Amino acid sequence: MNKEYLHQAIIKALIDIHYVAHQATQTAINAATDKQNIPEHKYDTLSLEAAYLAHGQAQRVQQCLQDIHTFKTLPIKAFSQDDGVNLGALLELYDEELGSNKWFFVSPVAGGLSLDFNGLTVQMITLDSPLGRALKNKFVGDECELTISGKPKYYEVVTLF
Repeated sequence: MNKEYLHQAIIKALIDIHYVAHQATQTAINAATDKQNIPEHKYDTLSLEAAYLAHGQAQRVQQCLQDIHTFKTLPIKAFSQDDGVNLGALLELYDEELGSNKWFFVSPVAGGLSLDFNGLTVQMITLDSPLGRALKNKFVGDECELTISGKPKYYEVVTLF
């Protein structure tokens, strides 16, 4: 598994998210400043609502830029089978309930982002997420348990890169 290519794919996905957020910001700004949205009476708040939306979207754009910067500074580390799960690890987990393997990348940002890489679906998790906390410092062969909606879920660490 080439983690350098995976890093590049994740950066591209983060840039794509930033682009979409930037476009949404521009759309909200256009709506807030459109002459057709000038309030006609005190209850006509479309322009005000669009301005609030534009502000929120602008904050999202800034967060996207911060995520890109943070991820780019993450060193590409090769984990051995003797290392514990930590930031920068790519791991394969066996989902006991589904009877199948899943791939996860432990990232400082973008938890929940899912991307296709070399025919695999890789899900980003952070160490602050429930799964990230359960996996931290686990080794190949270790199991972890977490509770989702009151139901226990079990994973086994199969491979660590």
